[in-house]
Amino acid sequence: MAKASPSLLLVMMILICAGWVSLWLLKPTDLWTRKWHGAEEAATSTVFGYNVYSFPAIAVAITGLIYMQLKPKEKGSRHGRSSNAVLSNPLVVNSYIGVLSGMEILVVSLFILFLAWTFYARISNDYKRMLPVKTFKLHKWQYKIFRMATRCGLLSEACLALLLFPISRGMAIFRLLGIQFEASVRYHIWLGTSMVFFATLHGTGTFYIWGIKHRIPEEIWKWQKTGRIYLAGEVSLVTLIVIWITSLPQIRRRQFEIFYYTHHLYIVFFVFFLFHTGDRHFYMVFPGTFLFALEKLLRIVQSKPESCILSAQVLPCKAVELILPKNPRLKYTPTSIIFVKIPSISKFQWHSFSITSSSRVDDNTMSVLIKCAGWWTSSLLDILHAELDSNADQSKCIPIAIEGPYGPRSLNFLRYDSLLLVAGGIGITPFLSILQEIASAENSGRRKLPSSIQLIYSVKKCEDICLLSAILPLLLDRKFEQLQLKLKVFVTQEVRYGATVRELFSEFPQAQTIEFDTKCSRYATYGPDSLHWMAAIVGFSSIVFFAFLSCFNYLFLRRTQKAPSSVTDFLLICAFAISIMCSILVAVILRWRSLRKELPPVYEKHGKAMKQSSTEANRAIEEHEVYFGGRPNFQEIFSKFPDETGGSYIGVLVCGPDTMKESVAASCQLNSLSFKNGIRKRDHFLREFLVNYKYGEP
Repeated sequence: MAKASPSLLLVMMILICAGWVSLWLLKPTDLWTRKWHGAEEAATSTVFGYNVYSFPAIAVAITGLIYMQLKPKEKGSRHGRSSNAVLSNPLVVNSYIGVLSGMEILVVSLFILFLAWTFYARISNDYKRMLPVKTFKLHKWQYKIFRMATRCGLLSEACLALLLFPISRGMAIFRLLGIQFEASVRYHIWLGTSMVFFATLHGTGTFYIWGIKHRIPEEIWKWQKTGRIYLAGEVSLVTLIVIWITSLPQIRRRQFEIFYYTHHLYIVFFVFFLFHTGDRHFYMVFPGTFLFALEKLLRIVQSKPESCILSAQVLPCKAVELILPKNPRLKYTPTSIIFVKIPSISKFQWHSFSITSSSRVDDNTMSVLIKCAGWWTSSLLDILHAELDSNADQSKCIPIAIEGPYGPRSLNFLRYDSLLLVAGGIGITPFLSILQEIASAENSGRRKLPSSIQLIYSVKKCEDICLLSAILPLLLDRKFEQLQLKLKVFVTQEVRYGATVRELFSEFPQAQTIEFDTKCSRYATYGPDSLHWMAAIVGFSSIVFFAFLSCFNYLFLRRTQKAPSSVTDFLLICAFAISIMCSILVAVILRWRSLRKELPPVYEKHGKAMKQSSTEANRAIEEHEVYFGGRPNFQEIFSKFPDETGGSYIGVLVCGPDTMKESVAASCQLNSLSFKNGIRKRDHFLREFLVNYKYGEP
């Protein structure tokens, strides 16, 4: 029965999803107008209202959390090949849209077909019923433009319904598909751009018709008692455009603070979107909004109480490694990320970083590697330099809030016979945790591992090679030679002759280590709560929302026959806020109770010290290679790698700039096709292309 439970939950989720998709597909049809529309109107006079639109997605989230808790974790066996290996391979490589797999192209195509179907069905019905002379006193062509603009608003609504699911990192919608947060962010970007496009068409078309009829001064300031509130729609559109403009890469990468703070205008957007569209349309986008708001506040609770930085290493290449305390029971998989906030730098900004350590190696601490480039990271580096320059006997305590870690539930990289890791700059961070995990598993001998690993590391300057300090023992010590790890470093902006990897490590200053006082906090990172607990909170919050909304409808609406639509919308906001606050209150109480039962002590260190680099290991490393003055030739590397390793199942993982990912994807795609077309007689296949989309930090 225990084995059957996850399967039953999976079937239930599929059926609920099918029902939710059917609602969207049927809404534009005559069948909906004849049959369901009447039932929908009848439901508005009951306590149920339009909640039927919100139930499916929330039910999938709850069921998915329970399913993931009950589902056994995959061990990442080399013989357990992924069932979606073919669809996950790179199929399209383009400098504008990036790297697209077969699965992504399939899903995007289906969504575009859905939007086209919705627009066609709506417009067809509108044109059949139009009365050009009587309707708004518009000519036939004017009426067509007006209806097309209106229906573009519905397409924007469809994009908005899915917009927040990809960035709800604690919920199960995307984690069920094995898609991690750093990869799903780009789906949020695609949906957001599409939503802005359709919303702009909606607003522009409406203003155009108003302008033709000289009604802009009359209509633009209208706040109607019933129906669409035009002024609210204008405010939401302007807010949406501001959010989109400040999130463009040209602004986000150079002025991250502008992007970060203007993105919080989404609260203004959703409030005025509700007033503009009314509760009937808002319930279509309510699930994503509800789950995102609840999860965001739960993450804030999870980050409390604040911990502190145990120690920090300042590397010669303007990079910083932070050592953070964690609960010994907290386990995470390689490539996991955490979000951190340092109140002494900013009380509001959170930044995500890949964990470079392995929970199999160290039970009490975890580390992150940060490249200092933007304002926030440069401020951190300034604080550390000030501590190094001070003459104090003891470094001050630096509080830090930690959220996470978030990562894959299975060790997929262990399924391959051979691994080819490609990193650029700070993109090396997820691979540091992978290599330490593999080395630890190799020593324990508990599972089969990749027989050979090749790390291709591209950097601009020689000093950037110090980012590999966490895996120096793996590179320089012969006791790890059974790992079969080979390093190829490419220094693109410097030219030298005859330099070796060991010489590059030894010529730069040793990392400076600062050990901080820990009296300001004795709490370690506790980690996210269990998925069962999350499912219970989502269910509890949904019930509270439904109960308060029903009470408000009974007390304020059923007794008032002609209440303005804005009153209905305001009551929905009140029920929404109360349900979220009740859930957060319960979460805070339960969290403090659990912390009182077990307070893991933080290991205290005092003073300031210099940490010796592990380059003291004088071992032969002739097998490692370093090249100067050019970028890696991935086509050549890929063509030689199968012969060098002899593996028949090769995994390619890449983390770096977009140009690097595109080059690797193109080479991976080309070599896969070559193998399948029989150019090589030996049975080598690059079966999967795994991309870590997290690169660099502002």
